[in-house]
Amino acid sequence: MNPTRSSGPASGPERECEALRCGELTVIGRIRSASNATFLCEAQLDDQRVHCVYKPVAGEAPLWDFPDGTLAGREVSAYLVSAALGWDIVPYTIIRDGPAGSGMVQLWVDQPGDHVGERPDSGPDLVDLLPAGQIPPGFLPVLRAYDYRGDEVTLVHADNAPLRRMAVFDVLINNADRKGGHILHATDGHVYGVDHGVSMHVEDKLRTVLWGWAGKPVDDETLETVSGLRDDVGGTLGEQLRQHVTDHEVNALRRRAAALLDDPVMPSPDRHRPIPWPAF
Repeated sequence: MNPTRSSGPASGPERECEALRCGELTVIGRIRSASNATFLCEAQLDDQRVHCVYKPVAGEAPLWDFPDGTLAGREVSAYLVSAALGWDIVPYTIIRDGPAGSGMVQLWVDQPGDHVGERPDSGPDLVDLLPAGQIPPGFLPVLRAYDYRGDEVTLVHADNAPLRRMAVFDVLINNADRKGGHILHATDGHVYGVDHGVSMHVEDKLRTVLWGWAGKPVDDETLETVSGLRDDVGGTLGEQLRQHVTDHEVNALRRRAAALLDDPVMPSPDRHRPIPWPAF
């Protein structure tokens, strides 16, 4: 997928997306915590500069259970599903050429504390480990465990609409790696999900920290959106996805949407290791 410049003027978010597609990519540094080659970059187009994450395909480690396509293609597929749902969960994501070849490029999400002098909130994170028995209002427990000191703790996550939508999104894309660190609370208050390279598989691989709604009904508004997605997979969305994942995986996405509509209840963990580890 080669970047192309639009013919008309753009402003605000549109200019950022255009810079991501068409701007010159410059590597600022490597993100060492990532398991594959991942770089923080700056994309510049005229006077517009945006920070982004760049994951070159050449830096992907092969995965025996995800043999088809690329992790970059799965990241873009997750973005396309997010955009079709209208939930804006995944930051703008494309595949384009970069300093290390073709790869996934995604808009950077600014979070509190990212810049010198900023201090993040002192309250619990959206996903957090808290002392056992100290679950604050507005949070749901997921599991109890022991920390590295041997103290009993509880894994919790916030009980709010953005995370509920993300939990449904993860069911739909069959996300095998929803860690707490893959949930970003932006400085503007929006909640994003990132790192979807191991998603869209045909087999059930759902691993997530967002089990707080397990067994709970899905609301009608969400189901209406899922119904629209099911229909979209049979049209333009399906055609877009087939550029990145297999026909079988596109069909599996449609089946997962249909299954949720037929039985509108959030799934429960019913297999070994339903939570990715480490959880953050």
